[in-house]
Parts: sequence; C-alpha cells; structure tokens
Amino acid sequence: MSATAGRLTVLEKSRISPPPNTVGERSLPLTFFDLAWLLFHPVHQLFFYDFPHPKSHFIHEIIPKLKHSLSLTLQHFFPFASNLTVFPTENRSGVARKPEIRHVDGDSLALTFAECDLDFNDLKGNHPRDCNKFHGLVPVLEDPFKVSDLVKIPVFSIQVTIFENFGITIGLTNHHSLCDARTRYDFLMAWTSIAKHGTDELFLASGSLPFYDRVIEYPDSLDYMLLSLPPIRNLDESYKAPELVPQDKVRSTFVLTRSQINTLKKWVLAQLPSMEYVSSFAVGCGFVWSCIAKSRVHVVGEKGEYEVERFGCVADWRARLVPPVPQTYFGNCVGLCTASAKTTLITGSKGFPTAVESVSTGIREGVNCKHGVFKDAETWLEKAFMPVPTVGVAGTPKLNVYDVDFGWGKPEKYETISLDFNDSISVNASKESMGDLEIGLCLPADQMDAFISISGTDLESILSNVSN
Repeated sequence: MSATAGRLTVLEKSRISPPPNTVGERSLPLTFFDLAWLLFHPVHQLFFYDFPHPKSHFIHEIIPKLKHSLSLTLQHFFPFASNLTVFPTENRSGVARKPEIRHVDGDSLALTFAECDLDFNDLKGNHPRDCNKFHGLVPVLEDPFKVSDLVKIPVFSIQVTIFENFGITIGLTNHHSLCDARTRYDFLMAWTSIAKHGTDELFLASGSLPFYDRVIEYPDSLDYMLLSLPPIRNLDESYKAPELVPQDKVRSTFVLTRSQINTLKKWVLAQLPSMEYVSSFAVGCGFVWSCIAKSRVHVVGEKGEYEVERFGCVADWRARLVPPVPQTYFGNCVGLCTASAKTTLITGSKGFPTAVESVSTGIREGVNCKHGVFKDAETWLEKAFMPVPTVGVAGTPKLNVYDVDFGWGKPEKYETISLDFNDSISVNASKESMGDLEIGLCLPADQMDAFISISGTDLESILSNVSN
C-alpha cells in the first residue's frame, strides 16, 4: 500500500487445500456463460467486521478457525481451490479445446493474513473515501504457471486483515469466469456455517451442496465465437488478470430506505401512467443512473463527448432456462439486460422517470425468454463494450451480503472494490433492512461532490412533492 493508503504488514501467507482424499482429480467445463467473463476484470469484495480485540487473539483464535473451516468448505466447493486450465491451441483432432476449471491433488488457494494501520472506522463509513485506501485490503490473483503443456491460471484468493482493537476485513478476489454472485454467496454461506459450528454437518443438512452438472443447452456456435476471440484464443502463461491501479477517485455509499423507495415509486408511476408496476431495483438504479449522468454533465459541461447514456445489469437465469437448472448450479448463469437513453433526456427535468422507464424496459426485454434466452447472445459482448458512458451493476439485493457471519458478528459494512475498474455501481440489500437499497459508487472527487448535491436535492424535491 502507498503511504497515503496506510501501512500493510503481512502476518502469514498460507496455502489452503481441501482435506486429503476428499476431492481428487475433477474438472468443470466452462460454458458460454463462463467463457464470456474471461474478457473481464476480477471481482473484488470486502467485508468489514467490528473486532475490538488485540492481535494476539486474532492470531491464536481467528486464524486457526478460518483456515480449518475453509479447508472443510473447499471439499464441497473444489473449484475455488482449482485452476483455470488452458490446453494447447489445437489437440490431435485439430479442434480447439475449451478451457476448464480443473482440480488435482495438492491444488490450493492463497490465503493471506495481514495487519493494517488505517482508520478502520473511517473506511467502513458511507461518506466519500479515497479509493486507493482499499486496494491493499483485497488480494491479487496469482500469476499463471505451466505444467507440461497446460497453462494453469489461479482463480480465487483471500486476504484477512486485522485493524488491531478495531476490526477485521475479509477481502475476496475471484476471476469472474469461476462463478457469479449466486455461487459466490453459496460458498460464503457454507464457509460461515462451518466456521461457526466447527463442522459441515449443518451445511450438509441444509441441502445446499453445489450442482456441478453442465446441463445448460445452447448453440455450439456461441462457444466457437468466444474461442475465436484473440484474448481467449491466445490465453497462455503470459496472461495477467487486470489489477487495481492508483487513481483519483473516491467511493461513497448511497442508501435509499424502503419508505423513500415507495415514495419514489408513487411519483414515477404518476409521471408514467402507462406503467402498471415498477420494481424497487428499477427505481433505485434509475434514480442513481440519472444523478450520475447529471453529475458528469455538471463537471464536463453540457457539450460532453457523448449523446447517449447506457445502463447494464445481469439477471439470474437459473429459474428462467428451459428446463430450469437448480438454484445451487455452480458457475455463471446470468444474462445481460441493457438500456439506453439520450443524454439530453436523462439529464433533463424528466431524467429520473426516463431512466426508470429505460431500466424497466431493458430488464423486461432481457429476461423475456419467449424467443429463447440465447436468441441475441451473439450481441452481448458488443453491447457490453460499447464506447459510451455506461453504468453497470455489480451485486444484487436478492442476496443479503450482511448475513456473512463467521461467528464474531455480522458485517458492519460491505464494499465492492472492483467498482474502481469502471463506472459500475453496486446494489445490495442494506445492513439495516432487506427493504432498503445500499448503492455503492466510485467517481472522481469533483463528480462525487456533484452527485451528492444533485441526488440530495432531487430526492428532497420528490419526497416533498409527494407528501404535499
């Protein structure tokens, strides 16, 4: 960490494997849903826990418990201790072979324990904080290595950091090709259950074992399309996952309470009488999207470089596929939902309802399986990488990140550090109530100031208007 980001001292570096003779050699083929994420940055999550205890207690009580419970968890979630395995460009039949997650005896993940002297209470706040302060609290993925003619790419790592007498952070980094938010949450629920109870008996009794069968049916042409892309076709030992770099941004957390959301819904439906229903997610995202666009225009001026704003999120398709797959399906099973609006409209007086209408339409069209969920899949990457201002969404309020309790209490704060890579926001259920939305943002400092001012003014105006 830099001087401005505090001092980080590594206490221990460990390798954690499943217990001996519990996994053996196993492989998990990548599907189209997984392959597409090979083009994206890793996911960085950070959980903050109050822990008013000395370092000695952390070392003697917490470290052994976390290592033991993690090992037990990995026997059920073996891909987290495995490697993305890339085969030679062509096999004997002359056909490229898809990469896969492969586990062999001795595979392990990197678990780092560290100590930091930053202000824990400042870091876990909602107010604007220097993004660079958080980078050292999430681990980087290890470098690829070669075994015979196979390239192996580590896909997961963990860092646990103590702020002596104040708190603990648990930072997780995974390659997105490993899994989506649903699978990662299932892994955390298993690990926390085992950490709290010392065994996996309650986890096994819950019926939440991951489902590894590759039962999703889709056109082979989609795999060939992705495998022909240079970044995927040329994966080798020189591959390096994108890393966080110092930047002039701050992160802040914006909370919309259930009461505020209900009032915003009422106002939006009055502005858009043709809409019969609007979700809390669409209202929250639409409000923040319009305020982000307005804040950027405020900073750069009316004549910005772009004429169109875009919004993107993903929808869990486990229950939407035909036939549906189990909720415990391991991997990525999400489809893209996109929306767009003219900058002049989304930043104008009707910017908020325009944004909500666009988001609602984008989600409705994205999850409409009437013509098959893979109907427009060839265009997903093109849509994802369009060179226009795009607000993407990480996380989902349907998974309560504040339930990740290892036995010393629920998290005091959750942050998605990988927002720093682009202009995404995080949307999660709030610590205070599942009905509240907790929205994380990462913006240049001057734009964040503008966002806070604009969102506060717009929200107050709408709440006042409806109450009157």
